[in-house]
Amino acid sequence: MALVLLPGLNNLIEDISEEKKLPTQVVEAALREALLKGYERYRRTLYLGISEDPFEEEYFSNFDVGLELDDEGYRVLASKIIVEEVESEDHQIALQEVMQVAEDAQIGDTVVLDVTPEKEDFGRMAAATTKQVLAQKLRDQQRRMIQEEFADLEDPVLTARVIRFERHSVIMAVSSGLGRPEVEAELPRRDQLPNDNYRANATFKVFLKEVSEVPRRGPQLFVSRSNAGLVVYLFENEVPEIQEGSVRIVAVAREANPPSRSVGPRTKVAVDSIEREVDPVGACIGARGSRIQQVVNELRGEKIDVIRWSPDPGQYIANSLSPARVEMVRLVDPEGQHAHVLVPPDQLSLAIGREGQNVRLAARLTGWKIDIKNSQEYDQASEDTTVAELISQREEEEALQRDAESRLAAEQATRAEEDARLRELYPLPEDEEEYDQEEPAKTMAEDENASDADGQPDDLSSQPDTSSEQLSNEESVEEEDRAR
Repeated sequence: MALVLLPGLNNLIEDISEEKKLPTQVVEAALREALLKGYERYRRTLYLGISEDPFEEEYFSNFDVGLELDDEGYRVLASKIIVEEVESEDHQIALQEVMQVAEDAQIGDTVVLDVTPEKEDFGRMAAATTKQVLAQKLRDQQRRMIQEEFADLEDPVLTARVIRFERHSVIMAVSSGLGRPEVEAELPRRDQLPNDNYRANATFKVFLKEVSEVPRRGPQLFVSRSNAGLVVYLFENEVPEIQEGSVRIVAVAREANPPSRSVGPRTKVAVDSIEREVDPVGACIGARGSRIQQVVNELRGEKIDVIRWSPDPGQYIANSLSPARVEMVRLVDPEGQHAHVLVPPDQLSLAIGREGQNVRLAARLTGWKIDIKNSQEYDQASEDTTVAELISQREEEEALQRDAESRLAAEQATRAEEDARLRELYPLPEDEEEYDQEEPAKTMAEDENASDADGQPDDLSSQPDTSSEQLSNEESVEEEDRAR
């Protein structure tokens, strides 16, 4: 078979590699696979209108395409097994035929033969298939490289540019680094900020939320403007003390998309300092609020409360309700993390916040259930009774949960024992295979132990006691003499 020439093959590979930002090896592999699919299509079209397609799905698994870049062409190659009598011409070849070329050939060997069709025979449908498959393979390779590139990205915050809108999502162009090509990322509606103005070519800082495999679309990037990680990144960039490690962000609670439009987005950030002389709240706010203002501007006016973290839960809860003034914090159920916060009457609305946003964020930040109480109307005795009932109810629920878990564990153990018993009575095929594999090994081990025992001196306990036998013989002779 002759080499099928493809004039300009090298230039084609280089152009595709540069345009798609793919290595030349990847382009060559995609081209080989596309040409093989084209050959398969060519073989199938030979039976169109004559008979049903005789080829199974894996029929052409032993075929391959070899590119010859120096001569700018390709060959279709088939790996065939040498047999005595040929049953499939595409997979086998007769021994006599091979021995005409190689006298040392043997049955079972594999030979590679050139089965390239003439270029004129390579029909229009096969050429169209090759083109379609090549385009698809290149897209798949691009998506795969995108997935690998962004999955290992150390910095999850990217600069994104608005390209277009699809339904409720914003399609943005992002890049993994300087000089890297831009790729598309989707910003879903739930991850957008209400104060953002998404217009064409507008740029935003976005948080890389996930790189997931979407059916029929391949790897897809999903970014977010509402993720708490974006707030952490912005503070790390604006506050040198965080970069140096003297100030750390302990927790972040964010409500970027409140349930009501009358409530704006808000975030609470708990910070702590490693060094005593450093004020963590002041470091994050900056002189005249210069540092926190940069973060607020990037988040389009989102309200941010920076509070100081404390190892004392009561103090931490009081700080988290800032800017409200707290009189006292009662940890009514430390085990269940339930606290009553007593505030003056004029601080009730401020502590709760509009539609409960302030106390809701404080609860998320601290991890405690917080009840805001009027300090002047607080009846400690009745409240303690109510809390005792809640604690009792919680303990009952926990006991029921433990009982359910123990019953489930017992049922699983019983089921496992029953399965083991049934497998002993009615072994599965894989169990018999394992037994067949273990039995020869066990027999060999026993033989080795026996051979070792033969080659070594017997233990003293296993040797015959010749002295006792000699004494018994002497006693029997003496008895015979006395009898005479």
